Amino acid sequence: MSLVSHRIEDGIATVTFHNPPRGYMNAAQVQELDRLVDALAADDAVRVIVFTGGVPGVFIRHYDVAEILAVADIIKKSGRNDAELMEGAKAGNAVSNLFDKVDRLPKPTIAAINGFAQGGGFEFALCCDLRIAERGDYRIGLPETNIGIFPGAGGTERLPRLIGEAKALELILRGRTVGPDEALALGMVHEIAANALARASEIAREFAAKPAQGLAEAKALVKSAADKSLSEASAHGRGRFSVLIARDDGAESAMRQFLATGEDINKA
Repeated sequence: MSLVSHRIEDGIATVTFHNPPRGYMNAAQVQELDRLVDALAADDAVRVIVFTGGVPGVFIRHYDVAEILAVADIIKKSGRNDAELMEGAKAGNAVSNLFDKVDRLPKPTIAAINGFAQGGGFEFALCCDLRIAERGDYRIGLPETNIGIFPGAGGTERLPRLIGEAKALELILRGRTVGPDEALALGMVHEIAANALARASEIAREFAAKPAQGLAEAKALVKSAADKSLSEASAHGRGRFSVLIARDDGAESAMRQFLATGEDINKA
């Protein structure tokens, strides 16, 4: 059985996670998803990617703890010392490489969180550009310290950038997960909807109607700004803006349509 399925309609790719009955993420699913993300990134017909859960009440429950224990055993038997482990980690692993790839995709991504999104599941959602949570009785967050570990796939880096260091520390150190309403109040998700996938698809249609290159450039600039000073980021943005308006026919067409239809930018 495939652990990931997808469909493409009107420029929107909807990717669904499967791994019943619990809805864990595991190495096999990561491998499938990595290949699929590469294919969708290369497909010019795909303008937006929506990720959602296929197990009832679950987005991605969390990463399979049994597999983490198996990795721990392999590391122990390898005989590598701490310095060697730290150096080897610079190259990333299958999970971190996939998450970074989703984070940096040149196409908008939306997590339609339709149930439990904890640990690695929420870390994956943090890699998406937008997070839409479905109303319901389930938990969102990073509970890893409750079992003696910590978020190891970007959660300790991405959550503070999203909601601030103080609140992220409280949630991570306590291993506290929250319901959709509190997640919205904290800024962990952008919206709550009666049907997360339906709302995500609605937003995806907005993205699909816009010129692709402008969206890709805007996303890349926002993502890279944290690595630069304000002046460096601004200069880089000015350069990319010049390249875009000089080279992208879609941008030129959209701007000309804007001028021709009454200059209402909200309808452009």
